Amino acid sequence: MTARPIRLGTRRSALARTQSGLIADRLRELTGREVELVNVTTEGDTNRAPLTSMGGAGVFVSAVRGALTDGTVDVVVHSLKDLPTTPEPGIRLAAVPRRADPRDALVSAGGKKLVELPAGAVIGTGSPRRHAQLKALGLGFDVVDIRGNVETRMGYVTSGRLDAVVLAMAGLERLGKQADITEKIDPINMLPAPGQGALAVETRDESGGAVDDELVRALAEIDDADTRSATTAERAVLAETGAGCSAPLGALAEIVEDEDGPALSLRAALCPEESIDDGDVVRLSVQGGVADADRLGRELAIELLDRLSIGEKTNDQEREA
Repeated sequence: MTARPIRLGTRRSALARTQSGLIADRLRELTGREVELVNVTTEGDTNRAPLTSMGGAGVFVSAVRGALTDGTVDVVVHSLKDLPTTPEPGIRLAAVPRRADPRDALVSAGGKKLVELPAGAVIGTGSPRRHAQLKALGLGFDVVDIRGNVETRMGYVTSGRLDAVVLAMAGLERLGKQADITEKIDPINMLPAPGQGALAVETRDESGGAVDDELVRALAEIDDADTRSATTAERAVLAETGAGCSAPLGALAEIVEDEDGPALSLRAALCPEESIDDGDVVRLSVQGGVADADRLGRELAIELLDRLSIGEKTNDQEREA
């Protein structure tokens, strides 16, 4: 008897389908079963309002998860940076595959890098995090809010409406658009969103309905321990700050070698939402054991919030004086 196909739920965008296709190919290899992509339309795909007004990047996730919990699909794939940090009942994060390049990328007119763009250059992004860190560079950019898929955003540059846009390196590479990248932005200048460049593969757990054991075993093989540890630390910063998926928070964790062996190095940057245009970004870093990823992220988040609180008090005192 032929095993039934695995139904994989995905958003309809070209990037989402490309990312889901990567997981589908691996599942075919590991299980020998056919994998069908099932398109799911989300609010984030149809509503062009700013993400912050719709509750953040989680609007890309809820409908896809709904198809999983109601049994329409067996497995779903998300960009990990879109995934809320609060666990969803009945669903397990079954795999975090090896991460692609987590950095942000500049796509600009004339191939200019950030330092080559003139003061007043208009740069588009739908991310408050990118907005705040662009302003923090102090180069006098005019940062404007844009929405749309990768092609739409890049079209703002080719049409001459914008001087540049900032997009995720991983998405551009997965779509084969490496040649359009004019600068791979150093994390020293712009830390990525927590989980950027990584994928999240979810299935039902025992409380959410019937579990496909063969599928779960295959996904365990796809899971990458280093990527899961790094993104666990980054998402712990996000969870502890209560910042939300679309907040002006950047975080990047990397597995490095120290004198005692592998260690986790974590950097984070946070800006008060009311100060995005001012570029008031607080940056901190920490290093510790790989097994302590969640704790390191939460402790760094608490320190970030403390630093912001001190800064706000100082500003209030200056205004009073």
